[in-house]
Amino acid sequence: MNAAAAVTEPTPTPALPRALHLVDPLPGLPGHADFSLTSLDDIGVLYALRSLPEDEQSIRLFVVTPGAFFPDYAPTVRSDVRDSIGVGEGSVATLVVVRPGEDGSAPTANLLAPLVLDPATGQAVQTVLDGDLPLRAPLG
Repeated sequence: MNAAAAVTEPTPTPALPRALHLVDPLPGLPGHADFSLTSLDDIGVLYALRSLPEDEQSIRLFVVTPGAFFPDYAPTVRSDVRDSIGVGEGSVATLVVVRPGEDGSAPTANLLAPLVLDPATGQAVQTVLDGDLPLRAPLG
């Protein structure tokens, strides 16, 4: 997989829910299971993931639909991961967490551990994929 990515035409993404419930907390963020998902652009690529309730303890992460930056990214989601969010063989959506760039460097995406979600219910989980995928794939 190419280490750097350029934006391409976004591939159709299933409609994403406005609220997510993580069946397991994100690593390093215990106590945060419910999040709002807000689009930050007009084409459905960049989103803000904010913990609920929004207060002084809330957190915000940026996530993207990976197809716009990594058109060949098509992770295989294990059946136990699908079962954990109640989707079975149904359609899932994938988002990847973005780390903002620092000191002029490009932002990066975590392709190894995407968020997998059921677009119908908002049930989600972060999973570590099998394979040699980067934790910090440049977006620019």
